Amino acid sequence: MPTFITIGYGDEAGYHQLSDDRKQAAHARDDELNASGALIGRAGDPVQVRNPDGAGVRIDPGPFLRSTMPIAGFAIIDAEDIDAAIERVSQTPCAVAHGVVEVWPLQT
Repeated sequence: MPTFITIGYGDEAGYHQLSDDRKQAAHARDDELNASGALIGRAGDPVQVRNPDGAGVRIDPGPFLRSTMPIAGFAIIDAEDIDAAIERVSQTPCAVAHGVVEVWPLQT
């Protein structure tokens, strides 16, 4: 079965626009994904790692990716195809809380 990486973007302002029922339903979807074997996590503070030509490691704080919304979390999910992956994440907190979820097919 294909594997997909998802990146959820969102902020507290969008989350707080949701009703309590909608929040509970969105978190229930995360719980369902987790129970089905998806690896789900909230985004922590990133660092950038460079080692040009193997000449020495340089670490800088902060993200390399830039977006108008902060990255809120990641998931690794299995789905039959991209359409099924989209359906699986379409009701998660970032998708419904005025954020966005990117779905990336993991090619091995």
